[in-house]
Amino acid sequence: MKDFVTAELDGAETALQPLWKDEPAMTQQGFKKFRRRRGSRQDPVIEDAPELAELPKFADQVQPEIIAQVPVPLPEPWELLRRVPIGVREHQLARSPLVNFFRDDPAAKAFDLLRTRLLHTLKAHGWKRVAVAAPTAGSGATFTAVNLALSLARVPHSRTILMDLNHRRPGVADALKMDQPGNMSGFLNGDVAMEDHLIRPAETLALGLTDAPDRNAAEILHDSYSAATLADMIDRTAADVVIYDLPPVLEYDDLAAFLPQVDGVLLVSDGTQTTAAHLAACEKMLAGHTELLGVVLNRARNADGLI
Repeated sequence: MKDFVTAELDGAETALQPLWKDEPAMTQQGFKKFRRRRGSRQDPVIEDAPELAELPKFADQVQPEIIAQVPVPLPEPWELLRRVPIGVREHQLARSPLVNFFRDDPAAKAFDLLRTRLLHTLKAHGWKRVAVAAPTAGSGATFTAVNLALSLARVPHSRTILMDLNHRRPGVADALKMDQPGNMSGFLNGDVAMEDHLIRPAETLALGLTDAPDRNAAEILHDSYSAATLADMIDRTAADVVIYDLPPVLEYDDLAAFLPQVDGVLLVSDGTQTTAAHLAACEKMLAGHTELLGVVLNRARNADGLI
């Protein structure tokens, strides 16, 4: 579209005039003259520019490398647990009663036999949750739980978890001389993540420790959230056996509260203080609720003295 203006010439208004006039269309002959005029100019950019036919065919010469997006597998939760090794020399110097440091001792061989029999029973029934408790305090339940867990952990390609649920008198950390006891109550109620609570002193062994006594021990074990937390722990770690160290059966109701969460109970009998009446009372309490997996006789008198 053209722009038009009006103008007055000699007092008379002229007709509308365009601001610019159409140039005649360029003919083929005119285009050739234009090219000759352009060719006489020195334009290094144009002169150096390659012909279109000379441009590299990038589509043919450069093929983008396509890398398959392979998902990186995440490490298993078991592998994420903190490694906190047990001080071997410290235990040897203190002559700690741990089977791993005195493999030739008769007690060590007895725990290995207990381990083998227990594994046969658990595998036959598809069980993995074992409570260890004694009728009364001081009978050696923690000693038994710790050494049984150490013996189980020597089974190649296995996973054993030892949980200190004796909120009355926590003893697993002291028995193993671990200076990093954990917040078991916080773990059970969901305040502490599993990866922050469990530690792994060996490739095949994990520990859940307790840092302080808790008067609400039975209430904690009654809580359905605690049961869900432990079930999730077993599922995520793919543990083969879980050992729970619990308070004395006849002194507190902790074990009774926890029975729905175990497949069986190992009773620890002290040869110097446990009576037949004690064992009978424990069996009566367990009857109809869970399996009595066996009775471990601790400190039994024999020809060699106390073991």
